Amino acid sequence: QVQLVESGGGLVQAGGSLRLSCAASGRTFTSYTMGWFRQAPGKEREFVAAISWSGDITYYANSVKGRFTISRNNANNTVYLQMNSLKPEDTAVYFCAAGQGSVYGPRYDYWGQGTQVTVSS
Repeated sequence: QVQLVESGGGLVQAGGSLRLSCAASGRTFTSYTMGWFRQAPGKEREFVAAISWSGDITYYANSVKGRFTISRNNANNTVYLQMNSLKPEDTAVYFCAAGQGSVYGPRYDYWGQGTQVTVSS
């Protein structure tokens, strides 16, 4: 079992930045590919970014490529999402997830409760 707790969400103006954190506890953090997803009101949950267990492979949705950066610190069991040049369409609840397999399509078994990101125009 893995418990995931996101933090760092908030209200920011368009063009601004936020850094989300996801703290993991439970089973071995380094066993898992970690991902970030988001869900806007009235829309389905969508993939944002993923990072391999070692941190050497990352994968991004086209909508955030070049603006968002995913990273992880295995020493403190935390994964991050640095979000720059934020746009109003980035407004959503952001979730982190832990899964098994390649960054390109792991099976995500564990999910956090989400943190709200609101970008004002």
